[in-house]
Amino acid sequence: MDLKEIMSVSGQSGLFKFVSQGRNGIIVESFSDSKRSFVNASNKVSSLEDIAIFTDVEEVPLKKVFKSIFELTNGGTAPDSKASPEVLKGFMEKVLPNYDKARVYISDIKKLVSWYNTLLSLNMITAEAEAPVETESATESAAAVESAPAAESAPVKKKTKAPAAKKTPAKK
Repeated sequence: MDLKEIMSVSGQSGLFKFVSQGRNGIIVESFSDSKRSFVNASNKVSSLEDIAIFTDVEEVPLKKVFKSIFELTNGGTAPDSKASPEVLKGFMEKVLPNYDKARVYISDIKKLVSWYNTLLSLNMITAEAEAPVETESATESAAAVESAPAAESAPVKKKTKAPAAKKTPAKK
């Protein structure tokens, strides 16, 4: 799931897909009705990748919170965003037990479940296991360097800079 291209625009409901950069803003496409619109640079636009939830210890990225919701609901939907505040707070405590209750408002939880349900309905949230990138371990790299034949040391020629030409003042 790549949240980098998914945008939230202040003053507009729903989520948007980034399409391209415009002259004085960006062009986005609504997930709800697939209409494209121009968002002026003066509007506040946030990528879902940049959003995090406050906890008592640190900020948890939205991607991890979505994954936690997916695991909690076994791939099902979250409660409706119009559910009572008590239901939403209880759900949030199950998803992220140490969320900061003073800084995470009920409106934030409503947005969170609404966004999750929207992305789930578009099959953008799946049970994919994030595979680590295949790289050599440090010990394998060190072993490869040690087993490589030693190169003969050849003298290295250094490039020298030519002296800069002196500028003469322009005659008036």
